[in-house]
Amino acid sequence: MSSVIGKVIVAGLLMFASAPPGGGTGNTTVESSQKDRTVAVTLKDSQIVITGTGLSGRSDGYRVKRPCWYEPGKNAADMLKEQQDSKPTWIPETEWRRHLDSLKQFEEKVGKEGRWWTRGYNAADPDALSCLAGLEPYVFVPPNTTPPSGITVTELADIARAALTVPEPKIKLNPDARSYVNLPTWVWLDDVGQTTRSVTATLPGVMSATVTATFDSVKIKSGTTSTRAEVREKCGPGGKPYTKGAEFDCGVRYLRASADQPRDVYTMTVTSVWTVTANVAGVQYDPIQADATRDVPVGEVQSTVRTGTR
Repeated sequence: MSSVIGKVIVAGLLMFASAPPGGGTGNTTVESSQKDRTVAVTLKDSQIVITGTGLSGRSDGYRVKRPCWYEPGKNAADMLKEQQDSKPTWIPETEWRRHLDSLKQFEEKVGKEGRWWTRGYNAADPDALSCLAGLEPYVFVPPNTTPPSGITVTELADIARAALTVPEPKIKLNPDARSYVNLPTWVWLDDVGQTTRSVTATLPGVMSATVTATFDSVKIKSGTTSTRAEVREKCGPGGKPYTKGAEFDCGVRYLRASADQPRDVYTMTVTSVWTVTANVAGVQYDPIQADATRDVPVGEVQSTVRTGTR
């Protein structure tokens, strides 16, 4: 029984020993959803801080390419002091003394130039734990050197990209409740808000990367074939609200009634397209697309012919 308890305590020590420099205050969670898909950036044992205007909205499901990495931490003297002074209350004194006896790797580096790099990871990624298994808890690195698996500014941009979201489109139509055959149905988006959204991932005192999404255009799918509907997509950012006398160039003109469709409606899909750029050389991303749907019942105006009386 005592040997089992000993194994549990040692495991706890190992977990504690891999804690982030400075107590891990940089842990960040960013979550969003799109339809039935939930995505997240959940940084653990990390000093990376994520900020920006693009953190609450609809994500396109972008996934960080590498789920774990090394981050630069404390110098040799500070790391040794942290290891010596950071005893959790739950560890028995006898086990803590054994831990202090194992600090030789930290003592040997005191006085040498360089710093310890420690592990960070994206806990939202199902491959994170297997990735961590391939990394040592600590790696001592000389000045101006990045170790294998050390985080780069490109990967920092990748984390910012995964956290970047755009708002869900709110479709507005005119006519709103019901349209009619050959009548233009104008399309625009309500409450677009800021047309530029950005997220910055920062490793304090080391580097940062910013990714920006800019609202570019609107795409429209009528919910039926081109023989039953004519789509016009000269919408620009946000679409075009109905204006009396203006040219109809953003919306759908339905050519057939929807009475023969499931639920007697056409299901229109409107997609907002956001171009994505990064302030890191050589980094490029595909646009973010977010869509929403509206049911559009389309009727047919019945004309009545009356014959005059003699």
